[in-house]
Order: sequence, then structure tokens, then C-alpha cells
Amino acid sequence: MSVEHPGTTPKGLPVTHGFAPVSAPDAQVRAAAEQRQQQLTKPAGSLGRLEELGNWIAACQGVCPPAEFERARVVIFAGDHGVAEHGVSAYPSEVTAQMVANFLAGGAAVNALATVAGATVRVVDIAVDGDTELSIAGHKVRRGSGSIDREDALTEDEVAAALAAGRAIADEEIDGGADLLVAGDMGIGNTTPATVLIATLTGTEPVAAVGRGTGVDDAGWIRKVAAIRDGMRRARPVATDPVDLLRVAAGADFAAMTGFLAQAATRRTPVLLDGVVVTAAALVAEDLAAGAKAWWLPAHRSTEPAHDLALKHLRLEPLLDLDMRLGEGSGALTALPILRAAVATLAEMSTFADAGVSTAEADSATIDLVK
Repeated sequence: MSVEHPGTTPKGLPVTHGFAPVSAPDAQVRAAAEQRQQQLTKPAGSLGRLEELGNWIAACQGVCPPAEFERARVVIFAGDHGVAEHGVSAYPSEVTAQMVANFLAGGAAVNALATVAGATVRVVDIAVDGDTELSIAGHKVRRGSGSIDREDALTEDEVAAALAAGRAIADEEIDGGADLLVAGDMGIGNTTPATVLIATLTGTEPVAAVGRGTGVDDAGWIRKVAAIRDGMRRARPVATDPVDLLRVAAGADFAAMTGFLAQAATRRTPVLLDGVVVTAAALVAEDLAAGAKAWWLPAHRSTEPAHDLALKHLRLEPLLDLDMRLGEGSGALTALPILRAAVATLAEMSTFADAGVSTAEADSATIDLVK
């Protein structure tokens, strides 16, 4: 299946399935933020990476100093996977729908962490193998995705619908005022397609990429390795075609996350990436909308081996390393207060001039005058 949408960008670059290459955050504003950091009442560089984060946020917002996030929004993409029926997870597939209900009731980790981080949570049923509330099923593509070790995850129409759903969800959130987005995931068995995508795109052997997911035992790990091996065998012929790769070896939830991440970057809205599942979608989204990764920040490093492979491939450095592997957007929400701190220090600290605090340059000038 061809993924090139008719037409080109103004620079003559191809438009891929409706997505064009993405321009980077504002370099001039970033430079202004870097200059402001030098004027704040602190030794230069003393806030370490917090300064880099503040500069990035300013560049994303296109203004220095940046504004604090007013509507940080988590979107959890829920979907089931046929491969879960073959013993690759420690939990049965029905847990996906049960956890979706838990999200809606406010009882999950993502709900608790969102309250602390000052964010709100939205759940979307993209491919849950069961009935969910109508309020979250408006973008549903199908009930579960195919078992990728032995069949395609989606049809051509379904992958197109899932990409369009993710794109529409990003537009809905941004048009509704979201100024920072978090992509979360929920789906029993979803670390298997995530690992297939990552290992395929990074050229990694299955045994080096497979983790324990929800906590499978040794026998489960062996079954998972076999499923990923078989999934990769089916994925390799379409590895250079991002949409076909999603169709063959991922699932509707992954395709929707891919469209969401690409569209957020296209709309110049920063995104906090969560764990291995979201980052697998990010790998494909970067192929779909070149340059999109400049708008993403990985929140943490998962214990899943494939996650580190994906981060290195994207050349993105995570903020936290807390041995987390829950998904849902939990790692991103844990890191969000750090971003808020980066904004606060850049925007609210006084400059040396405003505070009447001497600088090394001023002291040097005084000494020269005395001489």
C-alpha cells in the first residue's frame, strides 16, 4: 500500500499520508531564553538540565519567558491485541476494559498522578475488545487488533481510520486549549507489538529487546520472544513504509497514537512521551512526519529493554529513571512537575539587574575603575 498522499510541501518534500515534515520549535526564542538564563540570579548553568528544559518550552511556546502550562492533558489510547491470547502477558485480555472503567472512575495510578501534576485525563477506546461507554468510543476502529505473529493487525481501511482518529483527537485537544499533551496507553499484550516495532526499526534481535511486560514468568517470556520473532518476520518486508508497518505489525491503538504524536508536532504543541508503547508509536510517527521529535520530550526510561533502544534511535534523553513500567502516562505525569519547575525558574526568577545583585562582570568592572 502506498503511503504518499498526493502533493508536496512548499519545499518540494513529499507529504506522507497527509503529514508533511515538521518545522522545529522557534530557534530565536530559544536563543532569547538562553540569554535570559545568563541574566537570572544564579551562577550560569547552575540549574543544569532544568535550564535546557525551560529553553525548550519557551521555544515551543514561541515566547520568552514561557507561560506555565494551563491545560496539560493526558490522552490514554486503549486497545486490545490478538497476540495476548497466546500467553505473552501475565493478565487476561478482559483487564483492558476493566482498567478503562477504572480510569473513568478515577481509581488508577494515572488519575492520582494527574491530580498531583495538575493535569486532566481523557480515555479513548480505539480497539478495546468489548463494549465501553459511548462517551469514549466515538473513535473506535475495531474490537481488538489481529494477532501480529500470524496475521495482519489491521486492514488498509482500519489503519487509515486509526491514523485519522489520532489526528482528530490531537486537534480536539489542542483546539480545546491543551498546551501540553501526554500520550498514555492501556492494552493487555501491547508491549509485544511495541517491541516488534522497535526491534524492527532499530535492527535488534528479539532476545535483546524483549522484557517482562506485565511480569510474565520464564515460560511466558519464551512465548513472548517467539511471538515477537514471528511478528518481526512479518514486519521486515514493510519496515520502510510506516503506514504498512502499523497495519501489519502494530494495531489500531498504535496507529492512533502515531497520528496523535505527528499531529501534535504539526500543531506545534509539546508532548511528554511515556514508556515503551508510546515511544514505539513515536518511532513510526517520526518516520511519518520527519522532525516531529523536536516537539517531544521523553519523560522516563522504562525497565523494558526496547524502550532504551527506541530512545537511543530517536536520540532523546529521558528525564527520569525510576524503574517504572506501568504505562497509562504514569511516567510522563511523574515528570511533569519538573517541567513546571523549569518554566517557573525561567519566568519568575529576578534578573541580576532587577534584584540589584552584583555579577562577576560588574565586580570586574568596578575593580578596573578603582585601578
